[in-house]
Amino acid sequence: MVMLSRRFFGFTALGVVSLIAMPVSAQSSTAGTPVKVVASFSILADMVRNVGGDRVAVSALVGPDGDAHVFQPTPADVKTLADAKVVFVNGLGFEGWIERLVGSAAYKGPVVVATSGIQAQEMAHEDEKGGHAHGKDAKKEAKRDDHDHDAFDPHAWQDLRNGQVYVDNILSGLIKADPAGEATYKANAAAYKTKLQALDAWVKAELGGVPKARRKVITSHDAFGYFASAYGVTFLAPVGLSTDAEPSAKGVASLIRQVKKEKVTALFVENITNPKLIEQIGRETRVKPGGRLFSDALSKAGGPAASYLDMFRHNVAQLKAAMSGS
Repeated sequence: MVMLSRRFFGFTALGVVSLIAMPVSAQSSTAGTPVKVVASFSILADMVRNVGGDRVAVSALVGPDGDAHVFQPTPADVKTLADAKVVFVNGLGFEGWIERLVGSAAYKGPVVVATSGIQAQEMAHEDEKGGHAHGKDAKKEAKRDDHDHDAFDPHAWQDLRNGQVYVDNILSGLIKADPAGEATYKANAAAYKTKLQALDAWVKAELGGVPKARRKVITSHDAFGYFASAYGVTFLAPVGLSTDAEPSAKGVASLIRQVKKEKVTALFVENITNPKLIEQIGRETRVKPGGRLFSDALSKAGGPAASYLDMFRHNVAQLKAAMSGS
């Protein structure tokens, strides 16, 4: 059975409560001086930029193609956080290092948890076939106590409906940090949510045209559980929710047998993971990897997934082509 790093789930319930409870100051953006904002990783940073517009200057702690699961803050990150007026994090255990970083920076401002109010999915566990499958019945409201804080999948942005909840939380956080920008933030958020809603409908239409029996995908780690539930695709992975985990030999062997038995045609490596394991599975199953998916990080500027919206468009196009056999 895959062992998941405790460091990955270090963002405890107590930490979530304490961060939410931090006093919110009414910082304002003066003309020509954008509000300094920090987001924990590149996908969240892009969302904040879309809501904040020109009134904010956003820094991402974990940048494009970076892996938040194994991120190690530097002294430069401490300074970046110390200078921020507001900090946005994903929550649900995604940033196991955030509390230590907040303490090191002596940061006293608001920390906004973008997943607040989201129905969190249960963490996938290795099944009797050795894989990690996600299903529609895996949703459950998160209970943030010391016993089950590590039981939920943090990759909630992989459902565009959840992305709209992120936007609402970002909007609230920016208004509290910069009340003078309220009208701007509300207009930006409304326009952005309209784009997310349209993209959500497009994703459902695109993948709905693929026969259900072919909607099976192998990815390098369990980052697509919310996507699976929202869009009717089964994802199997040899590695657990954190990339800071090692797959068991038994699990990989069982997954290879399952790929052969179920004639899975879609095999992908993610931009944040080492491709060797997926290449091994591809060799042993004779399934050619279909390219890269973007799960926990955007691509660099000019790449195929330089924004949250572009990431979805790219991933869906890749998935549809591979599952359709085209």
